[in-house]
Amino acid sequence: MLTVNQIYLAELEERKSKFISFLSPYSDFERLLKELKQKHPKARHFVYAYRYLNKYNQIVENSSDDGEPKGTSGKPTLATLVGKDIINASIITVRYFGGIKLGTGGLVRAYSDSANLVISKAKLIEYKKEQMYEYLLDYHDLQRYEYHLGKLGIKIVEKNFTDKVSLKILCDTQTKEEFEKKIKFLT
Repeated sequence: MLTVNQIYLAELEERKSKFISFLSPYSDFERLLKELKQKHPKARHFVYAYRYLNKYNQIVENSSDDGEPKGTSGKPTLATLVGKDIINASIITVRYFGGIKLGTGGLVRAYSDSANLVISKAKLIEYKKEQMYEYLLDYHDLQRYEYHLGKLGIKIVEKNFTDKVSLKILCDTQTKEEFEKKIKFLT
């Protein structure tokens, strides 16, 4: 399975209609959709599709035609994500109507082409299941931990300060093991 860790954009014009597609991590989906609706108030449609793994390791999929004829936009976009085996990602396509009707076949083609175009511009990465890990450490170790976490690209989700420092991180098992080897080597 593949995924993305940033937002990508691609534009396609089909018979005077403009299709602007955004491929993003699923975690950015709701915020991005809201921002796009504010940024593009004259757009006619905000078609989307997403796929993500829930906490039970099940794939959750959804799509919306947002006023386009049923099955002509959201489903083809979702089919593109499925076909490329992309997970924990969403595609939102903003459509500006150009005055020429495309018909159902034309819409399916345009939304599929737009989804494929944005995917072709993306740097797809191998999906690795991330988990939350917690470390309890002394204050004098904090800077060293933060340095090595940052070097490995591990996200610090939460920091709590009491008599000790509690760090919660999010990463895959292999990266966690690599981090712990570095920390043990340096102590």
